[in-house]
Amino acid sequence: MSTRIADQIAAQLKSAGVERVFSLSGNQIMCLYDALFGVGMEIVHVRHEAAAVHMADAWARVTGQVGIALVTAGPGHANALSALYTARTEDVPVVLLSGHSPTHLLGKGAFQEMDQAAMAAPVCKGAWTPMTDVALAQAIPAAIELATAGRPGPVQISMPVDLLDGPAVAGVSETAATAAPEPPADVADVAALLADAERPLVLAGPAAMRAPASQALRELEARGVPTLGLESPRGLRDPAAGAFAEVLPKADLIVLCEKALDFTLAFGASATFAADVRIVDIQPDHELAALTARAAGDRLAGALTCTASAALVSLVDAMPAQAPAHLRSWQSEVDAAARYRPEAWAAWPQAADAALHPVALFAEVQRQMDAFGDWTLVADGGEIGQWAQACLRAPVRVINGVAGAIGGGIPFGIATQLARPDVPTLVVVGDGTFGFHLAELDTAARHGVPLTVLVGNDARWNAEHQIQMTNYGENRLIGCELQATRYADVVAPFGVHAEHAATASELTDALSRALNSPRAAVINVVLDGQAAPTLKRA
Repeated sequence: MSTRIADQIAAQLKSAGVERVFSLSGNQIMCLYDALFGVGMEIVHVRHEAAAVHMADAWARVTGQVGIALVTAGPGHANALSALYTARTEDVPVVLLSGHSPTHLLGKGAFQEMDQAAMAAPVCKGAWTPMTDVALAQAIPAAIELATAGRPGPVQISMPVDLLDGPAVAGVSETAATAAPEPPADVADVAALLADAERPLVLAGPAAMRAPASQALRELEARGVPTLGLESPRGLRDPAAGAFAEVLPKADLIVLCEKALDFTLAFGASATFAADVRIVDIQPDHELAALTARAAGDRLAGALTCTASAALVSLVDAMPAQAPAHLRSWQSEVDAAARYRPEAWAAWPQAADAALHPVALFAEVQRQMDAFGDWTLVADGGEIGQWAQACLRAPVRVINGVAGAIGGGIPFGIATQLARPDVPTLVVVGDGTFGFHLAELDTAARHGVPLTVLVGNDARWNAEHQIQMTNYGENRLIGCELQATRYADVVAPFGVHAEHAATASELTDALSRALNSPRAAVINVVLDGQAAPTLKRA
C-alpha cells in the first residue's frame, strides 16, 4: 500500500509501463529512490544529470515509451536542462522529475532554492511545481499525457521534498488518459492533392520517423510516393541524404509531416523549392504550423492540425495500391539522389600504415556490422558524426538531431543498448565529444551494458577547425587543438575493453575484438582529419 506520495509516484510510473528510470541521486529525491526500490523499478544511476536526460531521450526514441529522468534540485536540475533542448527539437516524450526545496521554506533562502520550472519552460512543452499534495499526486499522469500527446516533447515537474515524503493522497488515478488520434475531416482535400500530383514528396520530421507514423510512411512509399526523414542539423547538407537537395526543386507537391519549414529546409526559399510548388503542412503544434504558414506564403495549399499518424492512414488509402509508372519513375529518381555516394568510396585507396580516412574506416565498420545482421548506430555530432551518417547503414539509428548538440553519444548508446539488448550498439564520437560524458562508461560497466564506442581521433575540434581554415586561413587557427590522447586507455580503469588502432592494418582485429567483447568497449582510431563530406553529383 502506498504510504507516501513518493510511493504513489513509483506506482504511477510502474502502471504507465516505465521499465527503468535514468537518474543521478541527491538529497531531495532519496525518498523516491526508496519508493522505486519498493516497486522493483531499475534505476540506471549515471555520472551527470544531462546524461540521465540523454538516456531517457534515446530510450523513448527506440522503444516508443516515455523516457523518465530523475535528478535532484538546484544544480542537479540545472545540469539536466541542456539535454532537454535536444529532446525538444527531436520531439521526444521525456519527463524530467526534479527534486525541489520544501514548500514551507520557499522564499526564505532554502537550500538549493530556485525557480526551476521557469528555467525549464523554454525547452519543454510544460514545466511546473505542484504546491499541494493533491497537485503533486496528480502531476505524473498529467506529465506523461502531455509529453506523449500531439507533438511529443519533454515535460518537467519539480517535486517539493516535503510533499514527496508526505502522506499519499487517496482517489488519484495511477495512469494517464490516452485517446486514439482521429484524422481531421479535411484530410480528404490533402489526399486529393497527393493523388493528383505528378512529383509528390513527403518530408518527415523526427516524430514522424518513429512509430506509428513511420509504418504509414513505408506504406506510402510502397504506393510510389517518395518519403524522406530529415532530422539532421545540417538540413539539406545532411550527408545521409546524399544528393537529395538536387531533386527537391523538381517536386510539385511537398507534404511536411511534422516537419517545420525552418533552417533545415532553407525556410522554403525559391532556390530550394520550385516557385510554383504546392505545400501541405501536417502539424499538431500550432506554433510550428504558423511558422510554416509564414514561410510558405501563397504556396501553402493545405494544412492539417493533427499528428502525422492520424492523417497518413487516409493519405495511404487515397493512393492506388499499384503505383502508376510516373510515380515509380519519380520515386526512383529521388531514391537514386538520396543514396548517391561517390564511386571512389567503393574502393578507397587507404595506405596500410597511415592514419585512417573516414571512408576506409567506415567501410570496415560496415563490413563487420553486417555480420551481425541487426544492429544500432548512434552517431554524435561533429565531422566524424557526419562521415558515419554518410557511410553507414544500420537498421536502427539515433543521432544528435536538429538541435546540433554534441556530446550525447555515449548516454544515447547506453540507453539504446538497454532497449535492444540482443543486438550490438555502435556509438561513433569524435575525440572532442568523447570528453563530454566519458565517465558514463563507468555507468555502462556498473550496469553491464556492452556497447562499443568508436572514438575518431584527429586531435582537434575538427568542425571548428574547418570553419576557421575556410573563413580565416590556416595562420589564424585558435582554440581547436586537442592532445593526441589514447582515449581507450583513459577509460580502461572503469573496467571496459580498450583498443587502439593507428592504421588500417591495426583496425580489423582491434574492431573485431571490441565488437565481440562481452563488456563495454572503446576503440580509439587515429584519423587523418577530413572535413565532413558535401555530396554533389557531377
